[in-house]
Amino acid sequence: MRMTSTGLRVAAAMLVLGLTAACGGGGTPHAGSAGGTPGSAPGSSASSSASAPATPSPSAPGPWNLVLSDDFTGGSLDTARWATCYDWNLDGCTNAGNNELEWYLPNQVSVGGGSLQLTAQRQTTAGSDGHTYPWTSGMVTTGRDSWNAQPRQTFQYGFFAAALRIPAQAGMFPALWLLPAAHDVPQEIDIAEFAGTTQVVQNTIHWQRADGSTDQQQHWFGPVNFPAGFHVFAVDWEPTSVTWYVDGKPVWKVTDRADIPAMPMELILNLAVGYPYPPPANVDKAQLQVEWVRVWQH
Repeated sequence: MRMTSTGLRVAAAMLVLGLTAACGGGGTPHAGSAGGTPGSAPGSSASSSASAPATPSPSAPGPWNLVLSDDFTGGSLDTARWATCYDWNLDGCTNAGNNELEWYLPNQVSVGGGSLQLTAQRQTTAGSDGHTYPWTSGMVTTGRDSWNAQPRQTFQYGFFAAALRIPAQAGMFPALWLLPAAHDVPQEIDIAEFAGTTQVVQNTIHWQRADGSTDQQQHWFGPVNFPAGFHVFAVDWEPTSVTWYVDGKPVWKVTDRADIPAMPMELILNLAVGYPYPPPANVDKAQLQVEWVRVWQH
């Protein structure tokens, strides 16, 4: 979910113009129970089933402390833990850097039946940025309610995991990712994102070069029928490495320290619309389901 520095500057400019404005416990990180089988090696095939995925094995030794846990077992979102927009929230928000089609609104976020639901819906909405959007959708983040507020919770290193069931509809862009808490910083860790496909998950790391330009590395894992059930996506972010997991299986690792972010970050889950292409005309609604989210640190 690329949040470009241009997009952040646009958001800041909109604010200036007036257009937009934990938990205790410990133990070793593990996937918990969620539907789906461990993913296959890149380029091979795997199918979903009701069996539990394998347990991720963090690359670094413990002890690990559970610092964020939400099983979404209640009837409403814990707003002390989650915001429902990016930092430039004012009656909603969007990602200007990706030219997405959705305007995020709190009423597109719901909790029930043991999961968090982020619902994208085709309905024309006037954004507070002066643009009109053909879709609304939902997102949650441990970040701020507004540009000048304090983030709810930030993380510098740790093991991040979530059980997700992505939508099957075309034109959706679900993502689980980490974005710096500091404004206008290009580093980013994309734990799982699905841009233009529901069968292959993309893992991406973005960083800033010494000359100020940006670069990225990306990895693809699949094919897997991800919409058929819940799957566990995780990342172990250490000072010297970043390791991605799908259903408990390590699938990619980055070890170049120059590429690894070293700053507090916010955790984000969102269902974007229209990147890299818009939904077909016969798609009017889609939903990203989140069974649980957990973060450990040591």
